[in-house]
Amino acid sequence: MRDTVELLEAIGRDATLRRASPEVLSRLLETTHASPGLRELVAHGDSTMLANELGLVERYVEHMVQTGAHEDSLLN
Repeated sequence: MRDTVELLEAIGRDATLRRASPEVLSRLLETTHASPGLRELVAHGDSTMLANELGLVERYVEHMVQTGAHEDSLLN
């Protein structure tokens, strides 16, 4: 996982990598032996495998539940 994060940082720092086509970036990631999840993201735009590799969990909180819908009190 450390290598994956380092590769993501390198891509973020290097403008030529950030703007590279998916094909060019895919070839580069193959030569650097990037993780399968990172290669899948670049090649197909699917981040599911990379999220699993990194242990990321999607969290969704509905805004209405958090606020209690106090908007009506502002109109009175």
